[in-house]
Amino acid sequence: MSNIAIIPARGGSQRIPRKNIKLFNGEPMIAHSIRVALASGVFDRVIVSTDDEEIADVARASGAEVPFMRPAHLADAHTGTAAVIQHALQSVAGSLSQPFDYACCIYATAPLLQARFLRQGFETLHAAPEKSYAFSVCSFGFPVQRALLVDGDGCVNAMYPEYRSVRSQDLPAAYQDAGQFYWGRSDAWLRGDTVFSELSLPVILPRHLVQDIDSPEDWLRAEYLYAALKAGGELE
Repeated sequence: MSNIAIIPARGGSQRIPRKNIKLFNGEPMIAHSIRVALASGVFDRVIVSTDDEEIADVARASGAEVPFMRPAHLADAHTGTAAVIQHALQSVAGSLSQPFDYACCIYATAPLLQARFLRQGFETLHAAPEKSYAFSVCSFGFPVQRALLVDGDGCVNAMYPEYRSVRSQDLPAAYQDAGQFYWGRSDAWLRGDTVFSELSLPVILPRHLVQDIDSPEDWLRAEYLYAALKAGGELE
């Protein structure tokens, strides 16, 4: 059995320029994901898929491999993650005597990633041969059925009016993609099996260990969370 970690990291981030190698807690952001992947002990190889030479250099200095450069047509803002993983698996296939059994996509901007959850994800998927994926999720902090909308006139409306009178404690919990990692069987990635479907199992993370990073506000919140978690001894 063999496992590969694939960390997508294109150079053209728009909302936070160069965010994959922007310093976070004194080191390039991507270095956190690489370090945790290596420390997890579950990967035979940890590689970075990038179109950017500077990111490639940082990745190698952090301990990852960059065995190929990603082509431009897979490095724009509209390219999906699955296509990047498929390309990575196909690119390394020629150097292998046999393909990897499992491939885990790890996002480069996941500073709260922990090795124990990577291991849990692998164990979860390996124990369920009928499933294609296992990925990180966390619960929403408040029932999504009670979400509100602000219309063009600045007025508030219920997104789901049928739940206006239902107590929040009587509504089922909903979960969101935690944006950290996605374990998959290599053949499932290559077939293009849908990740957000009944083919997947959840790896449920505590909400305070999750922070997606798409805006400067997200980045600042991640820095606060990281400092608090580190002070509290919750980061490995």
